[in-house]
Amino acid sequence: MRSYQPDLTPPWKRSAPVPEVPAEPDLVVEEVATGFCGAVIRCEKTAQGPTVTLEDRFGKHRVFPMEPRAFLLEGKVVTLVRPGPGGPVRPSRTASGSVAVPGARARVARAGRIYVEGRHDAELVERVWGDDLRIEGVVVEYLEGIDDLPAIVGAFSPGPDARLGVLVDHLVTGSKESRIAAQVSDPDVLVVGHPYIDVWEAVKPSSVGIEAWPVVPRGQDWKTGVCRALGWPENTGAAWQHILSKVHSYKDLEPQLLGRVEELIDFVTAVPD
Repeated sequence: MRSYQPDLTPPWKRSAPVPEVPAEPDLVVEEVATGFCGAVIRCEKTAQGPTVTLEDRFGKHRVFPMEPRAFLLEGKVVTLVRPGPGGPVRPSRTASGSVAVPGARARVARAGRIYVEGRHDAELVERVWGDDLRIEGVVVEYLEGIDDLPAIVGAFSPGPDARLGVLVDHLVTGSKESRIAAQVSDPDVLVVGHPYIDVWEAVKPSSVGIEAWPVVPRGQDWKTGVCRALGWPENTGAAWQHILSKVHSYKDLEPQLLGRVEELIDFVTAVPD
């Protein structure tokens, strides 16, 4: 007599087993139904069953039921479960909030580039997006201002395989920066900016330990004026190092900067049609 396995479902119709993953703090997952991507903040028991709260890179929170096959982890379907007591915390995010790739090697540099206005801008971008940029092979270079931006763009010779992204300080209607940016119309160049006079202001005051960034009267050097108003030594280099030391992740930056840098990274890494 021929014996049969208890499960008579043909192999090609059987569902592949889905791993159960403990919902450890900072684990980054995507909820399948909504596409919401965020880091685990907490797990809770409710009358309807266990839930998990996720926080996206802009600080928005969403609560989801911990249902089977409800989440994606690094592109693969998983079932989240409550972590056991004393379980290890899994570091799974880069400083920018992206999924960390342990052991990943830096990619060979792309032809495309991201230009920022000054050294402080470049150091801040490296601080938060450095891991992402190395994996993507994107080099960030700084300019000494953007007065000659049209000529700089021309010298770069952008193209579909060598896109150029430019991050500009104080890009608001009517500013000198907005008039210069308007002179660049190449489809392989994206010029975006934040509203702050200097990238210092893109760091949240609470992260630096101040109530707000001071208002500096027109005609004064802005950075020096900030140091005076805050009672710091008038050494802008030392002041910047103090500010930068308070930046640990994207949570320490204003959304107006976060969105623009992400936009530039997406632009220069896009695959040509």
